[in-house]
Amino acid sequence: MPLYDFVPRRDNWYVWLPVLAALLLFPLLVRSEYILSIAVYAGIYIILTSSLNITNGYTGLFSFGHAAFYGIGAYTAAILATRLGLSFWLTLPLAGVVAGIFGAAIALPTLRLTGIFLALVTIGFQEITFLVTLNWIGLTRGPMGIPAIPPPAIGGVALSGNLGYYYLILALDVIVLGLLSRIVTSRVGRAFVAIREDELAAQSAGIPTFRMKILSFVIATFFAGIAGAFFAHHARFVSADSFRLDETFAILTMLIVGGMGSLVGPVLGAVLLVVLPEASRFLAEYRGVVYGLILIGVILFRPEGLAGVPGIIQARGALSRVDKPSGAGEPVG
Repeated sequence: MPLYDFVPRRDNWYVWLPVLAALLLFPLLVRSEYILSIAVYAGIYIILTSSLNITNGYTGLFSFGHAAFYGIGAYTAAILATRLGLSFWLTLPLAGVVAGIFGAAIALPTLRLTGIFLALVTIGFQEITFLVTLNWIGLTRGPMGIPAIPPPAIGGVALSGNLGYYYLILALDVIVLGLLSRIVTSRVGRAFVAIREDELAAQSAGIPTFRMKILSFVIATFFAGIAGAFFAHHARFVSADSFRLDETFAILTMLIVGGMGSLVGPVLGAVLLVVLPEASRFLAEYRGVVYGLILIGVILFRPEGLAGVPGIIQARGALSRVDKPSGAGEPVG
């Protein structure tokens, strides 16, 4: 079974058990708060990259404003928690709903556009969101940000270290990836792929392409809002600088490097490009260059991303077996 087909379905759920067991045991082997914090951020970016994959990977849309919805989710959670006193368990879904509503509001007038025009609109929305959060002091406190966001509490006990956050984001990742896998393997997911491959053909087959594209956008922005809420409660502080356009490009880079249109690709890309900059701190002045070279190399030589490599190897092996002469390798005599 190729790597990119590792979808958590009933016929291959056992494949993920060793991976999940290793992740559950990871904090017992690595007790460093710093390493656990990196793992937590990798978990946040897994949700962000996987949600962007719904629009850009499966539906074939060009969205470049994902960090805006990430920020909307973070600010929604921060405002609800600090001003209304709502708990993490309420701010998390509400942040997703608010981000999804904004996603629908942007999708309705813009998703009739295609290609570069849609990309420009989403970039514009990204910048508008940044300017609003930076200047609406009455709501967002402007450049001062929102501090003192309460941490999540489980059984009345507030999380105080990265160990608790690690297991919480791990559980959230499992839930989100499970939901996304059900979506992309359903009739809705097949409709997304049909739109990506040929929108006119999909429309002629009876697929309501416009409604499906809106649904794709809403799903992606909902989960981006979920990631934003978790980030707000983990960092306990949000400011506009955390959700600029370069954050969108970082998420998009993770998706391209990992592989668009697969479930495991965003996970690989997010983990690699969260861990790699931290592992190369001794190249602090050149980290941006290394980051860019990785992206260029993947685009030029492996546009399928990391998730497509096993499939390429498998395909080459099959071709070599086909090309092999029928009597080659057989003993003579």
